[in-house]
Amino acid sequence: MAIILNGQDLEQQSELQKRVTAELREKQSRNQLVGGDVNTPTYDSDDSEYMKDLKRTTSLAWVWALIGAIVFGGIIAIMVIMS
Repeated sequence: MAIILNGQDLEQQSELQKRVTAELREKQSRNQLVGGDVNTPTYDSDDSEYMKDLKRTTSLAWVWALIGAIVFGGIIAIMVIMS
């Protein structure tokens, strides 16, 4: 299935693309001159409240990785056997 375009449609599409590109370039240059996007989040390295409830990885993490690898290998083996 194909879409047939005539030359006039292609000219209109290229004009639209040119207009969108010009608008995006203008917006980018305005953001660079003003100092960036107003809604850009800032990171404060002194604020460590987000790390309060984190836990260290236990020494049994390798067991979970091994179980995951075995399950993944089992799924691959089943797919190979079924095909």
